Amino acid sequence: MKERMSRWTKIILALSLVVSLLSGCGSGSSKITYPLESVSRNGNSTSYVYRAAGQTVPAVAEQLADQRRPEQTSVEDPDRMFLVYNNELIQVQRDPAKPEDTLIEVDSQQYVQQNYSSSFLQGYLTASILQSLFGGGSYGGYGGYGGGTYRGYTSQSTYPPKTQYNKPSTQDMKQAPPLTVDKSGSIFKRGSSSSSKRSGYGSDVTNRGSPSSGTINRGGSSSNKSGGFFSSGNSAPKSSFGSGKIRKRGRR
Repeated sequence: MKERMSRWTKIILALSLVVSLLSGCGSGSSKITYPLESVSRNGNSTSYVYRAAGQTVPAVAEQLADQRRPEQTSVEDPDRMFLVYNNELIQVQRDPAKPEDTLIEVDSQQYVQQNYSSSFLQGYLTASILQSLFGGGSYGGYGGYGGGTYRGYTSQSTYPPKTQYNKPSTQDMKQAPPLTVDKSGSIFKRGSSSSSKRSGYGSDVTNRGSPSSGTINRGGSSSNKSGGFFSSGNSAPKSSFGSGKIRKRGRR
């Protein structure tokens, strides 16, 4: 009798261990927390900078876009990307002082209007988005200038903002707690830089491409392949069809 009870006890313990392991690894979903590193604030004009250690710019941009869908995302770039939200601009930048890390800059609309040059942002965002950020009912409404020459936290020594950055205070930490995003089953590590180029003025960046090394891809059509999760606009070789034969374009 005692031997039978001992055997059942061992079986129950083994099953409990297996269940606990499966519950911990089943979904592969977890949270990533990015700490607040620097703050520039003047009333409603605010800029908060977070650090994503060991993350690439495209991977962090994808995480943020999955967490909250932006109105527009700039084309994939290994050094700098933009995500536009209602009354907010997020600039994801590679840290030149620590290239394996990425910095996440969250700017209020007031901060964008007072510090950025719209002519700089034209290389990344569409005209309609710039109108929304800078105000004005037409392209000339923001004059192509904005309120300053600022280009981002990593370029502040050359293009300084009107209000300097400081280490976050206790009050800052309360107003802007650490940024937390979901990570589902993947580990993002910085790999080799891609050859992706910045978007042209008014370019469409809503298409997703096929998977590539170092980034997460949402499903896209097989005809829109690119170096990352945005379409690069490259078309596949054209073919024409005859009776029973396929003729491919030859080399020039």
